[in-house]
Amino acid sequence: MVQNYRYVPPTPALYLPLTVTGIFGGVVGFLTAQGDLKLMFPFFIVGLLVFAIFAFLVRQFINNRLLAGFIGAALFFIFGYFAIGFSYAVLLTIVGYIIARMTLWIHSGDYRLNLPPYAAPKEVLWFYIFRGICGAIFVFLITPIIILIPLSFNQEPYFSFTPGMLALDSEAFSIRWYVDILKNGMAAPEALSGWWADMWQNAQWIRSIKNSFFIGIFATLLATGLGTLAAIGLSRSEMPYRRPIMALLISPMIVPLVITASGLFYFFSDVGLAKTYLGLIFAHAALGTPFVIITVTATLVGFDKSLTQAAANMGAGPIKTFFKVQMPLILPGVISGGLFAFITSFDEVVVVLQLSDVVQRTIPRQMFSGIREQISPTILAVATILVLISIILLTIVEMLRRRSERMRGMSPT
Repeated sequence: MVQNYRYVPPTPALYLPLTVTGIFGGVVGFLTAQGDLKLMFPFFIVGLLVFAIFAFLVRQFINNRLLAGFIGAALFFIFGYFAIGFSYAVLLTIVGYIIARMTLWIHSGDYRLNLPPYAAPKEVLWFYIFRGICGAIFVFLITPIIILIPLSFNQEPYFSFTPGMLALDSEAFSIRWYVDILKNGMAAPEALSGWWADMWQNAQWIRSIKNSFFIGIFATLLATGLGTLAAIGLSRSEMPYRRPIMALLISPMIVPLVITASGLFYFFSDVGLAKTYLGLIFAHAALGTPFVIITVTATLVGFDKSLTQAAANMGAGPIKTFFKVQMPLILPGVISGGLFAFITSFDEVVVVLQLSDVVQRTIPRQMFSGIREQISPTILAVATILVLISIILLTIVEMLRRRSERMRGMSPT
């Protein structure tokens, strides 16, 4: 009879959970000082001692991780509320829950279950240091985006958290800046009759949103068509000079946008396309085409070319073979490339600054003008909407990627 072997990690020494949680507490105390040089070191020491003592008590008297998490959350909430205030107590509640569970996780030795049993202490240390560095980079990149969202609901016209917001006072929050997106620039924002027509025709942000979608959709269609055809041609082995042509087609991704925008401006000025919608569509299509080429080319790597040969042997022409055989299989890659092209157009500002007029202002161009002329939290409200749109589009791209891998017989990762 074969018995299943289960690795039981050894229990680490007492100093390990105390050291880890203490360092974590020192960092929390250091951040609590909020840049005050006189308080940084004392707060670091206090945080280190408080977290280390808490970890010692959890290790000695509690064995259930879930119970330890709730007790830690409650204790840290009380400590944060009386030490600083309610908003700080909410943050410490999350920290207390994590620290309590992490203490028992380290004490039980389960941290070694993600590694081979023969892993040396240095390998274990580097394993978690590397993941800590990756987590810190992720937090560093995502924190500015997350901060935008609550600031967009600020009642006051400031780009900072007011005391009322920090105290989670409901009167300190408002959707006035989201309403301002609809009303800014209207001839009669308080009138009841003709309000929708006035908003649709005169509101500055609405005009920018319409321009962004209009230019982005048509630029995406053009870039997707050209990029897909180019990728199919470059994927054929008999295509001459594939590498130089590929380098030329993806050059808009490499050349600085300022140089590209300047060249487009001088060229479009000579042919009458500067300050026009058509010129912006062509420019954004040129910027989005490389993304389509790269995405579709990566999809064609796993394409079985014998299918097109079989279709040709059965009498199908090149166009029918493309739409009936090849296109359904590479469609996820084509859509993904199109979404990347749309995001590129929707978020582009350097080319729009040089090629657009007041009538062709897009959302990034309007935000840029708002920052220079009149700083308003309306910009934060628009930025929050753009973040949500980007999240939705990237989620669709990931779903299409997984679907493409399943169609090719690969397990999605």
